[in-house]
Amino acid sequence: MPVITIRVGRELKERMRRLSHKRRIEEEEERNLAEAVLINERLRRKALDGWNIVEVIRRWRSLRTPR
Repeated sequence: MPVITIRVGRELKERMRRLSHKRRIEEEEERNLAEAVLINERLRRKALDGWNIVEVIRRWRSLRTPR
C-alpha cells in the first residue's frame, strides 16, 4: 500500500489531535455503557411471588418518620 504525506498547519493538526482523543473517549464510554447493561441483566432477579413494593416503601417511610 502506498504512503502519502501531506502538510497541515499547526492549528489543524491540534484540532485533529483533539478530535481523535474525543472520539476515543466516546468509544470508551459506549463500551462501558454496554458492559454495564450486560452486568445489570446478569444480576437482575425476578421479584418473589406476593412481593408488593408499594407496601415495602410505605413501611420504610413510616419507620423513618418521627411519631
